[in-house]
Amino acid sequence: MEGIPENFSFGEIAPDWERMGPYLERAMARVPASLEAGIKKFFCGPESFTPDLRPCVGEAPELRGYFVAAGLNSIGILTGGGLGRVLAHWIIHGRPDVDVTGMHVDRLHPYQNTPEYRRLRTVESLGMVFQCHYPTRSMQTARGAKRSAFYERLAAQGAYFRDVSGWEGADWYAPAGESADPGPLSWGRQRWFQWWAEEHKAAREGVIVMDMSFMAKFLVQGRDAGRVLNWISANQVDGEAGWITYTQWLNEGGTLEADLTVTKLAEDRFWVVASDTAHRHVEAWMRRHTPADAFMSVTDVTSGYAQLNVQGPDSRALMQALTGADLSNEAFPFRTAREIDVGLARVLCVRITYLGELGYELYIPAEQATHVYDRIVEVGARFGLRHAGLKALASLRMEKAYRDYGHDIDNTDSPLEAGLGFAVDLKKPGGFIGKEAVLAHKAAGPLRRRLVQILVQDAEAMMFHAEIVLRDGVAVGYVRAASYGHTLGGAVGLAMVAAEVAIDQAWLDSGRWQVAIAERVYPAIASLRPLYDPSMARIKA
Repeated sequence: MEGIPENFSFGEIAPDWERMGPYLERAMARVPASLEAGIKKFFCGPESFTPDLRPCVGEAPELRGYFVAAGLNSIGILTGGGLGRVLAHWIIHGRPDVDVTGMHVDRLHPYQNTPEYRRLRTVESLGMVFQCHYPTRSMQTARGAKRSAFYERLAAQGAYFRDVSGWEGADWYAPAGESADPGPLSWGRQRWFQWWAEEHKAAREGVIVMDMSFMAKFLVQGRDAGRVLNWISANQVDGEAGWITYTQWLNEGGTLEADLTVTKLAEDRFWVVASDTAHRHVEAWMRRHTPADAFMSVTDVTSGYAQLNVQGPDSRALMQALTGADLSNEAFPFRTAREIDVGLARVLCVRITYLGELGYELYIPAEQATHVYDRIVEVGARFGLRHAGLKALASLRMEKAYRDYGHDIDNTDSPLEAGLGFAVDLKKPGGFIGKEAVLAHKAAGPLRRRLVQILVQDAEAMMFHAEIVLRDGVAVGYVRAASYGHTLGGAVGLAMVAAEVAIDQAWLDSGRWQVAIAERVYPAIASLRPLYDPSMARIKA
């Protein structure tokens, strides 16, 4: 923990023959010739491991032009050539040409550099090299570093917490009388599957409350805030105050750098919200693309505001019982953002959803967070309010084909390929970063690479990520992210597919689609439009 001595460049650690002996004996039994060849040198040196077993690559968010290529987790010889090429391209051309969302150094946070965190987590991450990486496993060490204001209350509701970029995120809830122990890890259905299904159903048919305080939140202020954010954003974000806008941030090559929302609170005040994994990347991107003469400030207020999402067909009725503000469809339409009263608190209420239902996101000053939560739960009892976790968030958003940067879309995708052309305003005055590249991509003709929604037509199958997608028996892509669609009745995911011809719905419909899962091939449906509520009727109700 104190670091490697300066004179240790060619140093060694004494080998532990007693520990290694049994392994060497088994290896030699498999390769008998090694018994006669003998061992000339048993080299043992120090290795470095990162918190998530992924390398640290790219431009450091703290210092422009300072590039990192480190933390290769004992496979530096194997990956060094490839990462060297990635970094060289990045430095020369100003952006990487491969997906770096999972290994970008800016995914890490300062608190992860504390001695205690490194001491606890590194031992676990090293051990994970030799374990099965179950899709639902969460790191167990260095936990409790970040807890939302609702943590104790959610624990009392039966929450099972997992690590969400250091935050304790409620993944699912055990019902009364049941333990929040997840049970044995598995690639199949686990003991909490039905509880997850019930949370999903409650969001579709009733009303749920979900803690999403881990989302990255920034207050952007100043005379030039609107102008700068509009230049960074592909969509028009500097229109009328009191509205939220979904947008992407692109690089000069016209590929994605961020997928987020920008809310205009006033002429000189904006609210930028991004996912937890994009936290530091979004902040660095804003700061680096703010002209030196711009009168604008960026303040990270993530810790200062809790976030509660109240979602579902009954969410308006519940919220209306809590506030004097008029939340009718006419007075508070979809995408409205306004401060409202809830009990003794004033909260920013945004009518938006990531689940595909009528719903509201509430941004609450941290000191009033539990007061608002208690009021919601108290009144919510009349409406059958249910707590829902991040497993439900994943399944609900996947049924609606909502994208998640760093999971199913990344820095190699254009907004057109990702199906996000509707969020790009090519006609807004002043343009935006990457506009010329998007226009060129559009002019090149019909797309031959597109993100499509995949629904497996066997209710028992489970998908997670990286499953191969076939059209007429030929592999055309793979699933980037997936969940189980409890409403659609099967595993559902988003897959990037490529072809030699234009990819449109007619081409999708003319083929026989399958997904390869665990050595079996299952029939599937492929669609460019969301399979759940494609007209957005429920969201705008």
